Amino acid sequence: MKKDKQSKKLMRHRRIRAKISGTKERPRLSVFKSNNHLYVQLINDSEGKTIISVFDKEIKVKNKTKKTLPTGRQALAYEIGKLAAEKAAEKGILSVVFDRSGYKFHGVVSEIAKGAREKGLKF
Repeated sequence: MKKDKQSKKLMRHRRIRAKISGTKERPRLSVFKSNNHLYVQLINDSEGKTIISVFDKEIKVKNKTKKTLPTGRQALAYEIGKLAAEKAAEKGILSVVFDRSGYKFHGVVSEIAKGAREKGLKF
């Protein structure tokens, strides 16, 4: 039986989530991609609460005064990773567990990780 992309992603997501979970000291950095937007959350799974959340519209609003907005989805993902790391540092979070949510670790997902690492988050 041939499996489609969505069922493969779902299987990867379940396999990953069975192995990782976030705590208060080391929350889970979760990535979600829709067709139009990118979302990143820091989640404390032991309490079931979202600590911080970042999405691509925040980058666009934050940089509205500047003439140069990030062009391309990967550049935007890089900025989202940096903003998530800055917000985490404000809350005193230095280390996270990276949850790619079943997406392959390339392109947008790797750029989010690269931006977060650059601003000091440790995976």
